[in-house]
Amino acid sequence: MVSPRLVAKIEAEEPTLRLAVLIDADNAQAAVIEGLLAEIARFGEATVKRIYGDFTAPTSASWKKVLQQYAIKPIQQFAYTTGKNATDSTLIIDAMDLLYTRKFDGFCLITSDSDFTGLAMRLREEGLTVLGFGEKKTPDAFRNACHKFVFTEFLRPGAATQQIILEKKVENGHKPIEHHPPSETKPIFPAKFLLAALEQSSDDAGWAQLGTFGSYLTKLQPDFDSRLYGFKKLSDLVKAKTDLFITEERPAPGSTLKVLYLRAKQ
Repeated sequence: MVSPRLVAKIEAEEPTLRLAVLIDADNAQAAVIEGLLAEIARFGEATVKRIYGDFTAPTSASWKKVLQQYAIKPIQQFAYTTGKNATDSTLIIDAMDLLYTRKFDGFCLITSDSDFTGLAMRLREEGLTVLGFGEKKTPDAFRNACHKFVFTEFLRPGAATQQIILEKKVENGHKPIEHHPPSETKPIFPAKFLLAALEQSSDDAGWAQLGTFGSYLTKLQPDFDSRLYGFKKLSDLVKAKTDLFITEERPAPGSTLKVLYLRAKQ
């Protein structure tokens, strides 16, 4: 079950989760660190930030340049023997130690390695929120073991600029054009999946509050991300897809804020 506090973060509420951020330097790239920490800040406070790897190796040179700047504690792990990944074991042991302190609401696991699937499942069993961050090559097993999985390709420098261009095209009445590297296949927009999720999350009149809808999407598919289809937020997606959804803003009870509701277009 997705944590209610995680659901609140989907549409940019104030962060409340106390998070332990654990980075697998062998399976993550330093180029995404700024965007990564900004994304994590949407969900909560990065109380602990640790990175695991062999920082004497040339492959970790890019990480050494950013550790002090972003106050990330490096955990040096030498490779004891060829072909064995001691880094994974150290990260998992640390995660369990942090778990038993009972000081955290959730964990952020930054890796594209399916070896951490068991760790993610164990943390979930303890009732903690598990956020995964990795590349699109990350196996489904690890993606689905997380409450929410975010593709780090969206966090690279320049990705935000491309998103602003897409949003301006939408505002000007142009059909959004998703940006994908030439080597990637353009994803098919999951209209049937979205409509099925909306049906399950709507009330008797067919309306669903956006947060409820987003929560149900994440439960069914932890790696669902509106940015895959050219929209920064889920609210932008449902507003733009006028062929699928009808949207309506309603005052929130006891507040001056408005809440977005949607239903399927008949």
